[in-house]
Amino acid sequence: MTHIHRALKEAIAERITGDNRHVLLFGARQTGKTTLAQELMEELAPGEYLLLSGEDPRTAEQISSCDLSRLRGILAGYRYVLLDEAQHIPDVGRALKIIHDNRAPDLLDPRILVTGSSSLSLAGGTREALTGRTWSFVLYPIAFMELAERENPFELHGRLPEALVLGMYPALFSLANRRDRVEHLRELSNAYLYRDVLELGDIRNPRRLRDLLRLLAYQVGAEVSYQELGRQVGLSTDTVISYIDLLEKAYVVFRLGAFSRNLRKEISRKDKIYFYDNGVRNILIEDTKEWHLRGDRGALWENFLVSERRKTNAYIRRRCNSFFWRVYTGAEIDYVEEGDGEIRAYEFKVQQKRTTAPRSFLQAYPGAQFHSIHMENWLEFVLG
Repeated sequence: MTHIHRALKEAIAERITGDNRHVLLFGARQTGKTTLAQELMEELAPGEYLLLSGEDPRTAEQISSCDLSRLRGILAGYRYVLLDEAQHIPDVGRALKIIHDNRAPDLLDPRILVTGSSSLSLAGGTREALTGRTWSFVLYPIAFMELAERENPFELHGRLPEALVLGMYPALFSLANRRDRVEHLRELSNAYLYRDVLELGDIRNPRRLRDLLRLLAYQVGAEVSYQELGRQVGLSTDTVISYIDLLEKAYVVFRLGAFSRNLRKEISRKDKIYFYDNGVRNILIEDTKEWHLRGDRGALWENFLVSERRKTNAYIRRRCNSFFWRVYTGAEIDYVEEGDGEIRAYEFKVQQKRTTAPRSFLQAYPGAQFHSIHMENWLEFVLG
């Protein structure tokens, strides 16, 4: 497959050519951050921008010194700078703050685009220092809304069965056969866990982290008990919560809480946990069987829809809160969005069938919209 246009490109270009704030581009490893950033730089300043890598020891040492004269020496003469893999640079947040606060048109006035393969170090170490000095974006695996720019509905439907199993990481689109795509996912999964989460999170027990992830993979779409997860992997409840928080910051998983305005009837204490990519989820449980052979199609379908919707909402800047809904009597709804004064509820079904909202939900939230999303009408939902 040829080039895929990334949905964030124009938004990043607008910010980096606008005011003098730095632009931060986060995301998991191999989502295409460097490719997107370099493509943008080549369009803005062909062959004339400065490319710095946080993995280069000399670059890291110079920037982490936070010495103004050194920083000016590095950046002098460039209008645009790409600082890639910035999470490897100690004290990078303070250095970027110094650059921003000491701008001088004749000495130090570059537009800086910063990428980081995880928010663990970069976002955590810079957020306070850079308050009011940055614009931030997150790049996810390929979204169907990005594919929709070059493919028609027939082609997008054709991609669905493999996307549900192997996911949407950019490299998969350029690999010729399914065996290579599975092997790439296996290598990517290891990079996810052992390079980003373990190293940056300083986790000393990788086996238990992987055991926790496998349990989460098996429980996609179900409410999780942190206490029970801890019991099964031999970790305290607090440690389980901290590990999941770490995995969220590394863009491996994300949580949905329960929607509730009536705490006596509605369940609100537990979360559901989803993976940003179906392929990573399936590699963790070593199950890459094709879609028509799966026994977990309901879980894969739900994870796919929720993650795709999350990408789309982020890219089109739709401001809304996302939840699931359930009451103690057992009535439930898979996914609820609240935003712009509206409540939109969605039930996910693999097969098309007549589905109505639970009466208790409609009574509690009169005027709420309700939709059933299945394999015949899913495109409208994921494209936003």
